[in-house]
Amino acid sequence: MSFLAILFALLIEQVRPLAHRNPVHSALRGWSMAVSRNIDTGDAAHGWVAWALAVGVPTVLAAVVHLVLVLTLGQVAALVWGVVVLYACLGFRQFSHHFTDIRDALDEGNEDLARSLLARWQHVDATHLPRREIVRHVIEFSVLAAHRHVFGVIAWYVVLAALGLGPAGAVLFRMSEFVGRYWQYKSVAQHLPVSAALNDASNRAWWVIDWVPARITAIGFAVVGSFEDAIDGWRHHAQQFPNDNDGVILAATSGAVNVRLGGEALQATLAVGAVASADTESTPGREPEPGHLRSVVGLVWRTVVMWMVLLALLTLARLIG
Repeated sequence: MSFLAILFALLIEQVRPLAHRNPVHSALRGWSMAVSRNIDTGDAAHGWVAWALAVGVPTVLAAVVHLVLVLTLGQVAALVWGVVVLYACLGFRQFSHHFTDIRDALDEGNEDLARSLLARWQHVDATHLPRREIVRHVIEFSVLAAHRHVFGVIAWYVVLAALGLGPAGAVLFRMSEFVGRYWQYKSVAQHLPVSAALNDASNRAWWVIDWVPARITAIGFAVVGSFEDAIDGWRHHAQQFPNDNDGVILAATSGAVNVRLGGEALQATLAVGAVASADTESTPGREPEPGHLRSVVGLVWRTVVMWMVLLALLTLARLIG
């Protein structure tokens, strides 16, 4: 069932991507702000309570609906519910249009448009960014977005689905990533009262939840890319990035497609969205160029195919067994 749910969700999302402003995401944004407004007092314990409510309630709700459907209407209804939830949590089209627009602008030689699109996407100052740095940052942002919107969602979905909790894992992963990013955005960009304790709790929880999926994504990139170089990059260069989990993914990507990543960080105009909050040392590899964007697209899609084939084989083995 997990394989079919993921397959249908990906296919539907490719044909009819979820709109940027939609009732589901609007409701979750409202829920996140309501929790922070009513629970967050600046105390560390209250920060953890607020995070647990913001993430836990949607996660538990997804699991309860799944269990009720299994007990009342059967597995087919539960499968439909899984597809619906995955459609809201999973998908390339939630970020890929940014990547495509910037790549097309670079192909046309319109670097000013590419800088503008990059700045709008990640809320960063890209005014004086040279061409190779535009490419480098687009690669970094894109592979992390692919992990957060696709690979990490699949990893947590499969784990909790195997425990009989349906799409709860997908909700857990996406909500954990979303609330930290959204609360930081609200507190900095819109000056709303979100305490440092709440931001710290959400960041710590996100690091724990993302630890295993980040390494699964890195392994996938290594398998479908240059394996030895990806593993070498992971071992020796992941620590150069401020975020340990992001660093594993970026270092593996660098080795898998032989591209230099890391270096001078962009200044985040809204203090949200940047890959790194500080300058880093560059990884080994060729200077970033537009051809690497196509290599990264191939790397990501090959990884998707690899995991889907593996899930299909596991599903088949379970049915036969």
